[in-house]
Amino acid sequence: MSLLEARDVTKRFSGITALDDVSLTVEDGEAVGLIGPNGAGKTTFFNCLLGLLKPEAGEVLFDGKDITRYPVYRRARLGFARTFQRIELFTGMTVRDHLLVAERARLGTGRFWKDVLNLSKPTVDENERTDRTLTLLGLEDVAESPVEALSLGRARLVEVGRALMTEPKLLLLDEPSSGLDAHETESLAETLRAVQAERGTAVLLVEHDVEFVRSFSTRLSVLDFGHLIAAGPTADVLADDAVRRAYLGERV
Repeated sequence: MSLLEARDVTKRFSGITALDDVSLTVEDGEAVGLIGPNGAGKTTFFNCLLGLLKPEAGEVLFDGKDITRYPVYRRARLGFARTFQRIELFTGMTVRDHLLVAERARLGTGRFWKDVLNLSKPTVDENERTDRTLTLLGLEDVAESPVEALSLGRARLVEVGRALMTEPKLLLLDEPSSGLDAHETESLAETLRAVQAERGTAVLLVEHDVEFVRSFSTRLSVLDFGHLIAAGPTADVLADDAVRRAYLGERV
């Protein structure tokens, strides 16, 4: 049984088919990439998995449970976490603050309103869990820095850290290398590999950077105009003629 299984997902907008019978699986602890040219349907598919959109046909299963009609918050409670293509962080808050707030959201202790008013101090356990995540992501030296002072690459890691604090079974990454230079992209890939090695978190990666996908994903699926045109081991898929024509723009 796969951790995540999308079966024949179809989504239409005003009669236009954005996704046509798209299927995809992610196993426990696996890194799977999803690529395709602009307008291929990647974001639509991502949003169907997350519950932001409801498909007209098909189903989404998580740990064997049909979650096709579950709202976003119920999927989060089952073990979904995500990052955003456009960074969604809060100015004026430190790196540590972002992780602590995520930890309290996970625990549901009812102390969030005190966080907003700065009336609550973290417990020893909260600090220990936060420190472990900061160390894992290499963010210890900027733990007390406001997020607006960070480079884009490190800000991306704060988003990853915030997601990891919820102890997800599946981490959905929406173009995490967007805006990063080559060095930052490689550093991000190395950090994500370390996260997987230590925590065994499954990852579904929507990405444009082929080298990032090649270095991180073990399996790859490719969308083109809402159709799944290839799926399999990453190296095999990137060598596929149809993929090279549709995505890499090569003549074969």
